[in-house]
Amino acid sequence: MNYRILGNTDEKLSAIGLGCMGMTHAYGQRDDAESLATLNLALDLGVNFWDTADVYGPHTNEELLAKVLVPNRDKVFIATKFGFQIDQHKNMVFNGSPDYVKQACEGSLKRLGIDTIDLYYTHRVDPKVPIEETVGAMAELVQEGKVRYIGLSEASPESIRKAHAVHPVSALQSEYSFITRDPENTIIPLCKELGITFVPFSPLSRGLFSEHSINMNEIGESDFRRTLPRFKDEKAFQNNQALAKALTEMAHEKNITSSQLALAWVLAQGDHVVPIPGTKKRKYLEENAKAVAVHLTAEDLQHIAALLEQYPDVGNRYDEKNMNLVNN
Repeated sequence: MNYRILGNTDEKLSAIGLGCMGMTHAYGQRDDAESLATLNLALDLGVNFWDTADVYGPHTNEELLAKVLVPNRDKVFIATKFGFQIDQHKNMVFNGSPDYVKQACEGSLKRLGIDTIDLYYTHRVDPKVPIEETVGAMAELVQEGKVRYIGLSEASPESIRKAHAVHPVSALQSEYSFITRDPENTIIPLCKELGITFVPFSPLSRGLFSEHSINMNEIGESDFRRTLPRFKDEKAFQNNQALAKALTEMAHEKNITSSQLALAWVLAQGDHVVPIPGTKKRKYLEENAKAVAVHLTAEDLQHIAALLEQYPDVGNRYDEKNMNLVNN
């Protein structure tokens, strides 16, 4: 495994992290035995950067990770997130109030079975609460020793600058992949400028860029992807399947998988970029981890850019309800 430095710290993160959401949340049935085996394999592979959140489950993801995290605390850099709540009408709402920051942190510490969270993110930016107040409460958690570093997720450049002025932001997490490229315009350069690690989630576009083509008829009714325009809209889905096929052909010419090509491309965007592809299976974790050894030439990157231009109808990444939770 190769390693990259977290922000303006000396912390070494595996260049490929592990997104753990799917182990208990959003993507089909749980398989705790395989998930735990995957977490233990991550330790063997040197994949030390694990990502979870209190809303995954909710709560069950952190509890599952604790089974491997607690006896291996010194081998894992654990990141979790707070803010999402389900209200009395079963709607997802966001709470970034200072009081809730403290309450959520205590809950995560208890479920994870640890004394200190390595990286604590606000899962979104609460439009009802000034970001300075949310981050101010997070900074107090750092002073209390309950959190080591703080991060933001899906935050705008303005919010990032305001937050960073209150307390150093070590990581900024947003969706980024072949077909989600908005961060290239301002977010990735801003993170470079401020010394913030950029953490792309869904770098494989929720399975679109993998060796296994997605058949919507085989995806469970409760699968999160059924709510996403890129999977619901036929035009976008066909465009992305065609793009995936072209990129897979390119990957096979290089004797790598399409997932490895996708991750290598993300890694090539800067040495401050650390993607966290999600998986709950050992075989995919091992495949993903090997992407750190893939070198893309300037010609490779130009070829990829041309393919992305050839298939522009990628569709929206979220529906309107979920996009309203993104801080633009």
